[in-house]
Amino acid sequence: MRIAMIGTGYVGLVSGTCFSEFGVEVTCVDKDAGKIERLTQGDIPIYEPGLDALVASNRTAGRLSFTTDLKPAVAGADAVFIAVGTPSRRGDGHADLSYVYAAAREVARAVTGYTVIITKSTVPVGTGAEVARIIRAENPAADFDVVSNPEFLREGSAIQDFMRPDRVVIGTESERAREVMRRLYRVLYLIETPIVFTNLETSEMIKYAANTFLATKITFINEVADLCERVGADVHDVARGIGLDGRIGRKFLHPGPGYGGSCFPKDTLALVTTARASGAPLRIVETVVDVNTTRKRAMAERIIATCGGSVTGKTIAILGLTFKPNTDDMRDSPSLDIVPALLEAGARVQAFDPEGLPEACVLMPDIHACEDAYDAMRGADAVVILTEWNEFRALDIERMKAALARPVMIDLRNVYAPADMAAAGVHYVSIGRPTPEPRLATVHPVAREDRSAGPADPVADQDAPDLVAASR
Repeated sequence: MRIAMIGTGYVGLVSGTCFSEFGVEVTCVDKDAGKIERLTQGDIPIYEPGLDALVASNRTAGRLSFTTDLKPAVAGADAVFIAVGTPSRRGDGHADLSYVYAAAREVARAVTGYTVIITKSTVPVGTGAEVARIIRAENPAADFDVVSNPEFLREGSAIQDFMRPDRVVIGTESERAREVMRRLYRVLYLIETPIVFTNLETSEMIKYAANTFLATKITFINEVADLCERVGADVHDVARGIGLDGRIGRKFLHPGPGYGGSCFPKDTLALVTTARASGAPLRIVETVVDVNTTRKRAMAERIIATCGGSVTGKTIAILGLTFKPNTDDMRDSPSLDIVPALLEAGARVQAFDPEGLPEACVLMPDIHACEDAYDAMRGADAVVILTEWNEFRALDIERMKAALARPVMIDLRNVYAPADMAAAGVHYVSIGRPTPEPRLATVHPVAREDRSAGPADPVADQDAPDLVAASR
């Protein structure tokens, strides 16, 4: 089979590469000539574990190619995936579908023979029908069907999610299109992956309902964590106690500074907008959006309170800037609310992230980029864990205490055990758990290094990774 993948952002690049691993001949198309040149040279513009090796092996096998020329990629293809960006539209929060509709027009002019045109981008209900209308208007002679095939890829584990998914959702009422999709996903049929066939509208709704429900679970446990702090309960035990109930499940019951990333923030907003426009407002989701927005600011206030009520003239070490580990994606990361709030309050911020630092320095130029976690902690009045990268899970506590001006940690991901940190003499603040007093608290007279000029700019001599805003 031959397919064209329109858009080489996160979803398009991962999906196209994984289809080529299934034995499909894939051409990935993007208007960004610089990105295509990088991909052709084997330079992957996003960080996703294992993706570089998979791209290289399938390019060598001749199943995966990259181009800026849409017409030959689409001509003769059995299926064309539209995997361009659908960012939140300014003003009302609705998904901006301009990229999807522009791609549909170009595809309509390039198709030859029967073609299945698939929306892989996350799109509101009714988008597939509008794509079909656009294609018919642009090319009345086109022989095609429009299918909805939403993605459920988690950044950091996207390849595994594609190769071994919980389910595949396919929205179409055309048996001809269904047969093409069965052939595309034949490998997953062989391992008995559940394939859910629906109509277009249901498929589009499934994607939004899934992401919104997960965002709601996160927000629920975050609010429960706040209550636990007030009444002396431990949110981790609460989460385990309710998560063992098969009706609830244990996943996404981890308290933190609020959800971020490329999906949950924009998808919850888009569903709220669609629901209001349809006359069926989703009050729960509206509250989820409001609570999550408020929470990020509250986390900055928690850091300030831990530092004595003021961070003016103080240095705060930030570990982790991306919205989650194992990605370089900064989109809607809690750090983009928390760090600027600390800077505005007069703090100096020394930060380290294993993959997101170059983009973070573009978005937050006033932070001081550091070489590693201990470099970030040198002379700081407190250290904050914002993203739970694995390398932050086993910090050398004595080395950490020696680096800090004061042994204070605000752990917004609950990586460490409060009792262990107290025993080590660290004033430790986490989320939704009792905070025992440190037993051996001492202040280390660390000489503060003059970093007024800041370290060398890590993006001065290299291209910063794209925000891949056109990936969903």
